[in-house]
Amino acid sequence: MSLFGVLRTGVSGMNAQSNRIGTISENVQNSSTTGYKRTSTEFSSLLIEGSESGVYNSGAVETVLRRSISEDGPVAVTSSASDLAIQGNGFFVVQDANERPYLTRAGNFVVDGPTGNLVNTGGFTLMGYSLANGEPTPTLNTFDGLVPVNVTSLGMQARATATGEIAGNLPADATPVAAGTAPPAGAAFSKKTQLATYDPQGRKVLLDVYLTKTGANTWSASVYESTNATSFPATPLGSLALTFGADGRLTSPGTATLGLGGRTIALDMSGVTQLAAAYDLKGQADGNAASAVKGSEFAADGTVYAIYEDGSRVAAFKVPLGDVTSPDNLTPRAGNVFETTPESGTVQIGFATTGGRGAIKSGALEQSNVDVSAELTAMIESQTVYTANSKVFMTSNEMLDTLMNLKR
Repeated sequence: MSLFGVLRTGVSGMNAQSNRIGTISENVQNSSTTGYKRTSTEFSSLLIEGSESGVYNSGAVETVLRRSISEDGPVAVTSSASDLAIQGNGFFVVQDANERPYLTRAGNFVVDGPTGNLVNTGGFTLMGYSLANGEPTPTLNTFDGLVPVNVTSLGMQARATATGEIAGNLPADATPVAAGTAPPAGAAFSKKTQLATYDPQGRKVLLDVYLTKTGANTWSASVYESTNATSFPATPLGSLALTFGADGRLTSPGTATLGLGGRTIALDMSGVTQLAAAYDLKGQADGNAASAVKGSEFAADGTVYAIYEDGSRVAAFKVPLGDVTSPDNLTPRAGNVFETTPESGTVQIGFATTGGRGAIKSGALEQSNVDVSAELTAMIESQTVYTANSKVFMTSNEMLDTLMNLKR
């Protein structure tokens, strides 16, 4: 056995514990980093066979870094709707300023002022598929087709009314209107109500709905544009004959088609009844006035909705999740992001809640998976072993000095 070999063994042990202390210090300092994955140091012995019986040549110890990327951290609820956490497998796809793609679990995204993109604290932009042309078809093993998620780029919108609805009750005891008269002259109708609709530019168009009882269990509904109320047109935008059964429910077709400005509106009146009660009508119509985006909302499947000032929601993007066969073999980069390696496998792109991928939770963040108490225990252990290895080195050095002094 060589004393020089013992020196080398002691140095090997100290180097191994230095590596372990390095990973512990990194884990402790990132214990509050969103989405951080802890690193551990694994040891492997390197033995050297003796050259003859009874002679032992001390070997060394090797260290291998293991990253617990596949281990989920606890999820904490936040007050920001743009904070995103993945509950289960998968990674957000992000890109840096040079448009290079990465994977990350750090979902602390905020709207970047200059660009309007969603950017996390590491400076990486969240990527997704635009829904402007309908449901996207992802390329399974590449990042092709992904664009920065930016709901502010959608600008203002207006939507023309396509459908409307009037429901409620018409009184069964109402007096029929004399035949031959037409609204709105005099008392030639039983009830007038209005319904607000919108044209393609977002202008409000009020429709006057005249309801006239024409006989026992029969009514007529005539719809006119309200702006023409003072100069009544010869024909309405549309009309509908309503016939009720003995139970007060409608027995005739209940939808009228209105022609307005080169477009049509389907007015559904199938929910109207005729019962011995007062007038009680309710109405609604789709479409909206010109409105700007005021925020965004995320669904569990990754769909990003643009929220407009009028309360309407429009699906604008869909955020995918990337996954690999062996997440623990991903290579970490600055900013708490990861790159694929031959050992990790090729990235596979899909959507949340499908193919074994987790769900996306809005208003939450995945915390670091570091257990500080375990790290501090490992630090004390590593310090003790390092000191022991240094004692081995010093003892071997003293023995070597003794050997050298024998020659003097």
